[in-house]
Amino acid sequence: MMNRNVKAAVSLVAITAMSLGTLAACGSNSSSSNGKGKVYYLNFKPEAADQWTALAKEYTKETGVEVKVQTAASGTYEQTLKSEIAKTEAPTLFQVNGPVGYQNWKRYTADMKDSEPYNQLINKDVALKDGDKVVGVPYVMETYGLIYNKDILNKYIATDGAKIKSVDDIDNFDTLKAVADDMQAKKDQLGIKGAFTSAGFDSSSDWRFKTHLANLPLYYEFTKDNVTEQPETIKGTYLPEYKNIFDLYITDSTTDRTQLSSKTGDDANSEFALGQAAFYQNGTWAWTDLQKAGMKADSIGMMPIYTGAKGEEKQGLATGSENYWCINDKASDANKKATKDFLKWVITSDAGKKSLSQDMGFTTPFKSFSDVKSDNPLVQAAQDDQKSGKTQVSWNFTMMPSEEWKNKLGNALLEYAQGTGDWNAVKTAFVDNWAAEYKASH
Repeated sequence: MMNRNVKAAVSLVAITAMSLGTLAACGSNSSSSNGKGKVYYLNFKPEAADQWTALAKEYTKETGVEVKVQTAASGTYEQTLKSEIAKTEAPTLFQVNGPVGYQNWKRYTADMKDSEPYNQLINKDVALKDGDKVVGVPYVMETYGLIYNKDILNKYIATDGAKIKSVDDIDNFDTLKAVADDMQAKKDQLGIKGAFTSAGFDSSSDWRFKTHLANLPLYYEFTKDNVTEQPETIKGTYLPEYKNIFDLYITDSTTDRTQLSSKTGDDANSEFALGQAAFYQNGTWAWTDLQKAGMKADSIGMMPIYTGAKGEEKQGLATGSENYWCINDKASDANKKATKDFLKWVITSDAGKKSLSQDMGFTTPFKSFSDVKSDNPLVQAAQDDQKSGKTQVSWNFTMMPSEEWKNKLGNALLEYAQGTGDWNAVKTAFVDNWAAEYKASH
């Protein structure tokens, strides 16, 4: 289970993968040479397919051990794993996205307590556990919050009657709202279209609100009630705080709330990169696109998402993982050993570390990567946040009961934003639908 106070390394990898798949095999499917066992990795991330293929070839060249990599097309991982795991030559290494995904594959997960990835974790609390058994080890840690444009904020601070003297003064919702409201009033003077980028509800953008933003009320409720595994029901204790921040997003915005259904992730990225908005809810993975759009590293920062929860002045950024390596317990002993040896090489060898950190663009939670520096300003902000003594917000959206739950919540949020629905429908989608979807999936 992920610990509430996750303090781990972070990364700049995309949560939503590009939709391309590739199949790459190294060597044949026949029995392994030298009786050393074989590795078959079913990779989850299409954007890293070529890099994994190259890494597999390099390992085979060095050791003579056959490593096959297959990459599932975007959005098809679960169904690909279902068909592959049933084959004679099943994956020896696969992925789950967290506690909920683990439930489908618990019969196939070997204990990774004696594996190098587990031993190398900076914070062992981030591993996925079932009792004393270590069933999954994250290899990518990611962080999200409110990305902000330092230049626009400095320009705002210089205006008459500015609500803050420094960006560091924003450490709670009331201050964030006062600043955003004032910015919206002074938007012509500041040369912006709104304080926040558009909260678009196209599928390329809505995950930011029905998943990532919805994590905040779940985090606070689960922390308060000491919930550590997926609950059958939730209370929605912090829905008023969820409403606080969502109202701010759709009021102090570049875009009229009636236009949000058609706005995309690209729109929000573009608005922020062009200096049309000061705040943009996203994560470490967004830097690649912002950099491509011409933004400079020194003009970007990231702060926590404040909602008005009690004690949030001590709240940090949201850090977690949806990418856990699992070793197939039904593989032969030789293949399990070969897989552990491969993973050890991936996270400790120069070739493996270069591939993960530079070629794939990950920063990992492993001690062996402590000398690897990132030029991503959002990763730097996340690392500074960890050293600040604040409590990182753990990723509890991995416990959401289904995609259907997220979709119903997204629909209710959009209808509320457009004025065609009310907040009670959001409450129903959040609380009642959790119980219904939990029941349906169990």
